[in-house]
Amino acid sequence: MSGVWTRRRLFTLAFATIAVAGCKGSENHGAAAQSDAAIERTGDQIRVPAGSPVLKALQVAAVEEHTIERPIVVPGVVETDPARLVKIVPPAAGRIVRLDKHLGDEVKRNDALFVLDSADVALAVADAGKADAGQNLARRNLDRQRELMAAEIAARKDLEQAESDFALAESESRRAHARLAQLGVSAQEQTGRLYTLRSPITGTVIDLTAAEGGFWNDTNAPIMTVADLSTVWVAASIPEKDLASVFVGQDAVITLNAYSGESIRGKVRYLGKVLDPDTRTVKARVVIDNASGRFRPGMFAQVTFHGEAHRAPAVPLTALVQSGFDTRVFVEVSPGVFQPRAVRMGARMDDNVEILSGLKVGERVVVKEGVLLND
Repeated sequence: MSGVWTRRRLFTLAFATIAVAGCKGSENHGAAAQSDAAIERTGDQIRVPAGSPVLKALQVAAVEEHTIERPIVVPGVVETDPARLVKIVPPAAGRIVRLDKHLGDEVKRNDALFVLDSADVALAVADAGKADAGQNLARRNLDRQRELMAAEIAARKDLEQAESDFALAESESRRAHARLAQLGVSAQEQTGRLYTLRSPITGTVIDLTAAEGGFWNDTNAPIMTVADLSTVWVAASIPEKDLASVFVGQDAVITLNAYSGESIRGKVRYLGKVLDPDTRTVKARVVIDNASGRFRPGMFAQVTFHGEAHRAPAVPLTALVQSGFDTRVFVEVSPGVFQPRAVRMGARMDDNVEILSGLKVGERVVVKEGVLLND
């Protein structure tokens, strides 16, 4: 008897469950029917009835024309101005007997940087002295031959030989002194083997690779580097597609990673003439004042260029709806009737975006909740 009672209870419970499910299914079907009734699609047009809650949620506004300055944001790096950086390479081998400037020192033009004890310099000084002595001897001989010729004692060929010897001696003297000038040996130093190398520019010693007492025999390697960092460059990599929007003299806004949130303004001084085949970019160099010394070569930066201003239609970002690979907006063709239209976007300006194609100024579009119309 208890088994029969148990089966009756199970049957009753199952029937009740089916009835409840049927009621819920009816409610869902009713809601779906109501939702379908809120939007009617005919071809490529979408009609929203006047009493539909969807129509109340939509916000429609006219497309406005804005002044557009398309920003081009590219990476950059701080560099020294090549015209303000000198690698100090000794013109002759020798031992460094004194360092007058060290790493980080400020230097003025013609300040002594270091003193070199060089046998090559001593040889150049000796050659110059020998050439001067030969020139003096040749001059005295020429003067004597001219006196003898005037007294009709010497032959003309002797005078001509003396003139030739003097010309050769004078040329040798000029060559020897040109060598001293190339080495940078001053008149005071033309009596010994010590050679003082002086700074050709005003700046700061930013690199030093030698010490007192060391022998330096590589005349292709710099002992120190002096740079004038009062003005530096920011080298920015301009993609090929944006090259037409960047020009010499253009303003640029620079944000350095080291000083986030702080912007510096500069001007494009140079735009590269050759495209990098690997990165497909061109180098643009922006000059910035660095009198404070805060901008150090090697720092990374973000550089923003603004293209030439132009007028173009723009819509709020909220008006854009993604549909597959297309970006589109919903245009109001008449009250309560909308038509989807694919658009091509341009520059972004805060909460608005430039429309390159697909819309005209004055057309009314859904600027909010357009996703409710998306299929």
